[in-house]
Order: sequence, then structure tokens, then C-alpha cells
Amino acid sequence: MVQTNPGQGASQAKVQFGYIRHRDQDQATPAEHPVVVVGAGPVGLSFAIDLAQRGHAVVVLDDADRIGEGSRAICFSKRSLDYWDRLGVGDRMVDKGVVWNVGRIFHGPSELYQFNLLPEPGHKRPAFINLQQFYAEAYLVDRVNALPSISLRWRNKVTALEQRNDHAVLTIETPDGPYRVSAQYVIACDGARSSLRQMVGAGFSGKVFEDQFLIADVKMTAEFPTERWFWFDPPFHAGRSALLHRQPDDIWRIDLQLSRFADPIVEKQPDNVRPRIARMLGHDQFEFEWISLYKFQCRRMERFIHGRVIFAGDSAHQVSPFGARGANSGLEDAENLAWKLDRVLSGSSPEALLETYHLERSAAADENIRESTRATDFMAPNSHQEARLRKVVLALARETEFGKRMVNGGRLSVPSVYDTPLSTEDEAVWQAGPCPGTSMPDAPLRAADGRQLHLTDAFNALGRRFTLLSFANGGAIDVPDDVGVVSIGGPDGLADSEGFAGRRYAAEPGTSYLLRPDGYVAARFRHPSRAAIEAAVARACRIN
Repeated sequence: MVQTNPGQGASQAKVQFGYIRHRDQDQATPAEHPVVVVGAGPVGLSFAIDLAQRGHAVVVLDDADRIGEGSRAICFSKRSLDYWDRLGVGDRMVDKGVVWNVGRIFHGPSELYQFNLLPEPGHKRPAFINLQQFYAEAYLVDRVNALPSISLRWRNKVTALEQRNDHAVLTIETPDGPYRVSAQYVIACDGARSSLRQMVGAGFSGKVFEDQFLIADVKMTAEFPTERWFWFDPPFHAGRSALLHRQPDDIWRIDLQLSRFADPIVEKQPDNVRPRIARMLGHDQFEFEWISLYKFQCRRMERFIHGRVIFAGDSAHQVSPFGARGANSGLEDAENLAWKLDRVLSGSSPEALLETYHLERSAAADENIRESTRATDFMAPNSHQEARLRKVVLALARETEFGKRMVNGGRLSVPSVYDTPLSTEDEAVWQAGPCPGTSMPDAPLRAADGRQLHLTDAFNALGRRFTLLSFANGGAIDVPDDVGVVSIGGPDGLADSEGFAGRRYAAEPGTSYLLRPDGYVAARFRHPSRAAIEAAVARACRIN
């Protein structure tokens, strides 16, 4: 059922889901499940879809029964879109979303510079789309409902956790009363106020910034280009910063920096917000869709794994929204964890492989927190010295390239780089190409029948497993049975008709890249042998 919030626009519609009693609630002893996901946000839903597509049954619990509580996250990166392609929802996200690659930075009334996050063509997906989180969640729920191995249960609130040696038992409150389930693994995707984090007794350390920011989603017709615009000290909001983004349905996201002493209750009143937005736009022909106030938080758990409970997304780490590092890093958590848990559940890898989820994603969280903290310190200086530094940097940016590089209006999310023992070190000397631990670059290709496709399409078609990307050298490579192959060049391979793949992978005849199931480079070879490929797979799976 779809309901529209009173006083809100049609794009702010809520999707309401009915509570349905499950047969687990009638069992005398806790029903046993391999995996229970707590939280039906983008991270929890994406993880559940990923694991289900790998052949595992998943239960998803959420204490609410609706989506559509404001836009919240709106910027989804190319890496997230590549992941959603593998989950079968990428086209819906991009078709509805607003595509953008260009951003502009302003100081006062003047433009300092602009940047293009994806200047070279030949990619299936753009650098970013803007899409309200409630749309993303709705599309993910549709995909979940198409997968019979996922049981999605609304108004199921976890109220207690008991950890055992090889499983965990959850107590769940529902409109029909409590019941219990047992899970080999519990995946906590229950957000920044995670109740599961409290149940395992884990802290959340880091920094909460005192400066406040106002978010207003407004509906209006405007001719602004589809770009990210960020201002330092704009004439309509003197001494502060501002951000403007287009969303679907003629909705525009506006962020305005406020004083740390501003009264949140007063500042959120529409009558007080309207004059601020009118000064920015030069008119008051708009309607409010959503208004919120927030403070930056840059925090994380010390460990993402607590016994049988594994934390992902905002339940594990938080960053400021500038830079779009929150939801996108959570989705990277999901794809990192899903392939590893798949191997552990199927008995293909030891449980020790899960520790590398914490190793890789906690390091990624640290990097996101560093970048987010630097952006916050630049946007909202905490001392006279920091304010002087920003003033000098902004002045230099008008005249110099190095000055532009020092300006920080929120560095945008990029794929994480994993410096971990799962990667096999290079034996050959490489002058370019993606090194082990980095995300695979995309490239346009052509099939033998003339069909146009992308490298990410060819990778996705192989069923989410280890894949050898091989640039033909005239001879077949002896590849292990459980490793897929994408061949580029040669009579039977895909054609690199525009040369992007060869350049991006620094390819020579015989060059090969071993890709992990999440699309990260595990190893690269100039001339691989079966033994070398097997050793690299074993290393990446912790089975040697």
C-alpha cells in the first residue's frame, strides 16, 4: 500500500508493508537459519540479495514496516552501481536516478574550478547517480521479493541476543508477541543507533563535530545543470558553506552550514528555513519535501566481528555525508562480506576468511573517516589557525592548480584499496594497470556477433566467482575448473575494439588478471600458469 505524507509531495510517498505472521513463530524451539540479517536498509537488503544469489537462505528482520522516511542518502557511486548490476537492480537505479559526473566549487560569488569524476568514456555506469534512498530501498525490496530464498519480515524487532559457540539466538518482538530464531551468523545492518551493537557491548569511538548542517529537499522547476555545486562563503549564506544537488522528480537537495549554537528545533521550522532557501535561489517558488538537521560524526567500532555477529554499514562506522562515503562504503561492506561468508557456509574456506572482512573493511572505514574529518575541518575550521589556512588555500585556488587540489568540499567516494594478505604480490614489473587489492576498471567490448557490452557485464555473467581476465596470446591457458575466464582478443575472445581495456590494464599478449568474486584484483600475471592461478586463489580464500 502507498501512502503520501500529509503536506508532502508525491515523490515523498511512503511504501507501507503489512506484518505477516511466520511459521517460525509457532515452533516450540527456535527455528534454525544459516544467516539472519537485521535491518532492511540498502546495506542489509543488498547483502541478502547477494548471498541468496549465491544459493543461501537468508532471513531479513526490520523493526519498521515502511520505507520513505525522507531522502536521506542520495549519492550512489559507480562502484555501488556496478555492485547493484550484479544484484539485478542496476538498470532500475540508473533509469530513475539523475546521472552526473561534474562538480563545481565556488568561493563567494565566483567559481573556483570544476572537476569531472569520470572524464574518459567507455564505462557502463556514470561516476554517480542521485537517487532518493526510498527509491533505492523500494527497488531492492522488489528484488528481494523475487527471490524465494529470502524471508523478509517487517515489524520484527530484535530485543535480545544470546551468543553460543557455533550460533546465536535472537529474541524477536512482533505484534503477535515474541519468538526466537537461531542463526549461524547474524549480520547487523541496523544503522547508526544499532541495538545489536549495544547487545554485544561494543563501543563506538571517534569524533562528533559541533557544527550543524541543515538539509532541505525542495520541489521546484529549475534550469541548473545536473552537477554538484558547493560554495564556500556564498553571498546568500555569508561565512558558511552550501551544497546543491538535483534529484529525480524535480527535487533539489540543499545543505546549509549553521552555527554550532543554532537551536535545532527553531532552525527546522519551515517558516525559518524558507527565507534561507529563497535567498539562495533568488525566489520562493518551491515546496518543502523534507527538512532535517544533523551534526557530523566520524566514528567506528573497534572490531566489526563479535562472535557470531558481524556488523556492516552505519552500525559499524559513521562518516559525514559530504563525499557520499556513508551508504557507498556500507555497500562495499556488503559485497566484501557476501562472497567470503558464501565460501565459509559452503565449506570452501575456513572461518578465518571472515576475519579478512574486518581487516579490509575496518581499514576502509579508517580511510573514509580520515577523508571525512579533513573535509569537516576545512569546511568548519575549529581554530583561528585553521581558518587562516583555509583563507590562504581558497585564495591560492584562484590562481594555481596545487591550490585547487588543497580545497576540500568533501572528497567524493572512490573504491577502497585493500592492502591485505589476500593479494598476491607482483612478480613482474608493471608500469600501469590496476594493482592487486584495487577494484577492476570497466571497459567497452564487442562480442563475436557484434553485440556491444562492457567488461563488468562479462564478469557478472560468470556467476560471481573467481575470474581470470585474459588478454589473448595465441594459446589457451590451463585454468582451474572453479575459475571463470573472460578472454579479450584472439579468434574466440571479446574484441577490445576501442582499445580501452588494453590501455586500462596495461595489457600485452598473455597478460592476465585474477579477479575476486567482488571484482577486486587478487593477482596479475604476464604469463600465468595453472599453479600460479591456483596459488593466488588459495591465498585469497585463506586455504593455504
